[in-house]
Amino acid sequence: MSQATVGEADTAPPAVAESQPYRWRWLALAVILAAEVMDLLDALVTNLAGPAIRADLGGSASLIQWLGAGYTLAMAIGLITGGRLGDLYGRRRMFLIGVLGFTVASALCAVSVAPGMLVASRVAQGLFGALLLPQGLGIIKEVFPPRELAAAFGAFGPVMGISSVGGPILAGWLVDADLWGTGWRAIFLINLPLGLLAALGALRFLPESRPAHGSRLDLPGVGLVALGAVLLVYPLVQGREQGWPGWMYGMLVAAVAVFAVFARHEVRRHRAGRDPLVVPTLFRRRAFTGGLVAGLAFFTALTGFSLVFSLYLQLGLGYSPLKAGLAGVPQALGMVVAFVIAGVGLAQRLGRTLIHAGLVVVLAGVGGMLLTLRLAGPEVTPWQLVPALLVVGFGMGLVMAPFFDIVLSGVEPAETGSASGTLTAVQQLGGALGVAVLGTVFFTHFSDGGAGSAVRATLWLEAALLAGTVVAAFLLPRRAREPQPGQH
Repeated sequence: MSQATVGEADTAPPAVAESQPYRWRWLALAVILAAEVMDLLDALVTNLAGPAIRADLGGSASLIQWLGAGYTLAMAIGLITGGRLGDLYGRRRMFLIGVLGFTVASALCAVSVAPGMLVASRVAQGLFGALLLPQGLGIIKEVFPPRELAAAFGAFGPVMGISSVGGPILAGWLVDADLWGTGWRAIFLINLPLGLLAALGALRFLPESRPAHGSRLDLPGVGLVALGAVLLVYPLVQGREQGWPGWMYGMLVAAVAVFAVFARHEVRRHRAGRDPLVVPTLFRRRAFTGGLVAGLAFFTALTGFSLVFSLYLQLGLGYSPLKAGLAGVPQALGMVVAFVIAGVGLAQRLGRTLIHAGLVVVLAGVGGMLLTLRLAGPEVTPWQLVPALLVVGFGMGLVMAPFFDIVLSGVEPAETGSASGTLTAVQQLGGALGVAVLGTVFFTHFSDGGAGSAVRATLWLEAALLAGTVVAAFLLPRRAREPQPGQH
């Protein structure tokens, strides 16, 4: 399952009575899975297609970064309120608006004629995706009886695993095949039939659902979070190209100030008895605060690595998009294998120890990649990279499998909805920061010393982020709570 949506299920209403299961529940699940696949593919494909897009539309190197950062930043901001909108106005309605909006935004991506238009369309994709994804989890918990919930949620694993392996290959093939002259635009055009089928399926098979009591929106809080996030990410992406003028540093300082104002606003709203965007008491809990720090560092490293590796293969080694997609398959397979192994009870038994073990494995894989690049130099082949990539992917899967359950174990049940929404938003923010920071380091060293120097510098930064995650993970609870029926 897409980790960006796991937490939202915790706020869903209880499942319907087991004696009266919803007739079309499995077809409803298929519709929801189609939407999940659309999101996952669009989170992956621009890493591969970025160089081809820039070659066609022009623009600076930062365009490649904004293609990923714009999407994940918008997703981070939107996920905070996406689930609440479903609570207020109905999950089926918000799902339809989300899937249709995502499809239209994909079409705009496909017909973009300038970098600015494409980045704006990617931001729209992220916002509609954030509206779309939380609704599916709530609907699943409502339409499936308790005895079938585990099977329903279990369907996400294989589908997401196949998508994570096949998505980059499909993207690379579409770019290389240049079907009917579409080139990179095909990676967005493929969303049109998927989106329309999901919309038609939603109209036919998704029931309307809405909890009895929906939380009120905190629009000023959303505005402050959005402003702070943009002030943080924009200079990290653009600073290198503009020579780091003083106002760029001013934006970073302003970001800290805006987040401080946001914290004060949330405390006041909570004391006034109104629904805050983030429950302030969460930050008094060491486990949750440590989880946010660990999650931010880890997902920054994970997403940044994906971008930098693809750039190195294409800009440094001259791989085609398809060859680059195939070269990344070992990492995806490693993650899938780790999820399968952790899913048989290992995550529950080992808890935090599995997170630490996974981080050590990832660090070993990063070290193996550095050693491989040093020994092979610019003549490195995809086969030489396979062992290190398998280890990196396997370690990342071991970390991700228990991570959300462990972090949420450190909060009270009444705080779980706010905590899970905040945690998934921080995951997406980490993705935006990974593209911004590691991408900037790569392009800086690429212009100075070539691709080899660039990828080595980013791998060392990757190792530092992972080491920080190891330290922060000590703040987490040793084990997750015993899972409730249907909980992932």
